[in-house]
Amino acid sequence: MPMNQLEYRQAFETVLADYRLSNAAAKLLSDMHLVILGGPSGSGRNTIIDHLLNSGDYSYIVSDTTRQPRTNNGVMEVAGVNYWFRRESDFLKDLKAGNFLEAEIIHNQQVSGISIRELKKAYQAGKIAITEVEIGGFKNILRLKPDTVGIFILPPSFDVWIGRLQNRGAISQSEMVRRLNTGTRIFQDALKIKTARIVINDNLSTAVKSVDNIIKGVDSSDHDQGVVLANELLLRTREYLNRLAINS
Repeated sequence: MPMNQLEYRQAFETVLADYRLSNAAAKLLSDMHLVILGGPSGSGRNTIIDHLLNSGDYSYIVSDTTRQPRTNNGVMEVAGVNYWFRRESDFLKDLKAGNFLEAEIIHNQQVSGISIRELKKAYQAGKIAITEVEIGGFKNILRLKPDTVGIFILPPSFDVWIGRLQNRGAISQSEMVRRLNTGTRIFQDALKIKTARIVINDNLSTAVKSVDNIIKGVDSSDHDQGVVLANELLLRTREYLNRLAINS
C-alpha cells in the first residue's frame, strides 16, 4: 500500500456517509456546552484556545487521528496533547459504534474526529468543551448539535495571513496552494453559516476577550466588520491562486 493512503478508506467512507451517534452520545451532547473554532492555518485558533484554557473555565478536546505523529517547527507531536493517534481499525470500530461527535477524511490521507470519550471528560469536570476543527467538521458539528457555539477566527488582512504562513517555514508551492484552497472554503462558509460568529485576530488579547465574551453570551465582537473582511480575504485569495496558476 502506498504511503499516506488509508487502508480502510472504503469502510470509512461507508460509515461516514450514513453516520449516526449512539444514544448515549446524543444524550451527552444535549447536556453539555460545546465551543468550536474554525479558521485557516495561521489564523491563531490554537493560541486563542491556549489563553482561554488559562482561565480554568475550559477543557480542550483533543481529536483522534489515524495519522502518525509528525514534527512541527522542530517539535514532535505528543499523544494526548496534539492528538490521540489511533490505529485505523480501532478508530473504525468506535466510529461504527457511534462514539464520535464527528469525523472526516482529510487530504485523502487520514481520518480525524472528536471522540465522545473526550467530550465526556470535559462534561464530568464541569468545564466548557472547546476545540478547533476543520471546515467539514465545523458544519457537521453544528448539524448534530445546533446549540454549539461556532466561531470563525480570521487574520486581520490577506497580507498578514500570507506572511504568517510563510513565516512558519519553507513550504512547497503545492502545499501553499492547498492551504489557500482550504482558506477559500473557510471564508465562504464564514459568510454562509449565519449562526456562527466571526472574530478578527489582529490583537491577541482583544481576540481572546471577544471569543470569551461570545461564549459567555456577551457578544462584544464586531461581526459586521468580520463579514467585510471575509469577503475581502475570499477575493484576494482567489486572485492569488490565479496568479500562482498562471506562473506555474
